[in-house]
Amino acid sequence: MKFFVDSADTREIQIAVEMGCIDGVTTNPSLLAKVGRPLEATIREIAALIDGPISAECISTQAEAMVKEGVALSALHPNVVVKIPMGVEGLKATRALAGKGIATNVTLVFSPLQALLCAKAGASFVSPFVGRLDDIGQEGMEMVRQTVAIFDNYGFATEVLVASVRNPIHVLHAALAGAHVATLPLAVLKQLSEHPLTTLGIERFLADWEKVPKA
Repeated sequence: MKFFVDSADTREIQIAVEMGCIDGVTTNPSLLAKVGRPLEATIREIAALIDGPISAECISTQAEAMVKEGVALSALHPNVVVKIPMGVEGLKATRALAGKGIATNVTLVFSPLQALLCAKAGASFVSPFVGRLDDIGQEGMEMVRQTVAIFDNYGFATEVLVASVRNPIHVLHAALAGAHVATLPLAVLKQLSEHPLTTLGIERFLADWEKVPKA
């Protein structure tokens, strides 16, 4: 399973990279707004930190404009994956960009049938937003399980990239479901490394070390 860090903050991304378990990065307009940096400069800085897929999102809503924007985004760096919003226009743009050999990540996906359409359109990744489904009383992970099963049934190459991850339980269930990727905020990534028994064990070892003769 691949882990991406969901951030446009190069300081956060550097920390995640140093942990040694990050395979890529996802960004979106909201994350870019938080750091207050231009998109192009931010993508280039991220590319200097990690050699893996970097999702950069289109803001256009019509297919022709999305394709033009996607071509420009992909020209920033070979690792750029163009994020496309789900919908009829997004599917058109995904097909057109796939035809040009440009990797795409269809975002804001909330049903397995939407995901199936993305795969048929040639998306490289499809991003189910599990946390947002949970927020409205649906089980986001059930959608992930169904999507993985559908893709396995038909041998689609499209990867399931679990997004809107809120906690380690989301990551665990995504891995059990066979999702290819989970994109995580840095805070959740850090939580994966933590356990109260680990902390207690270290404290005990250090306390016992103080009792060991040093000469």
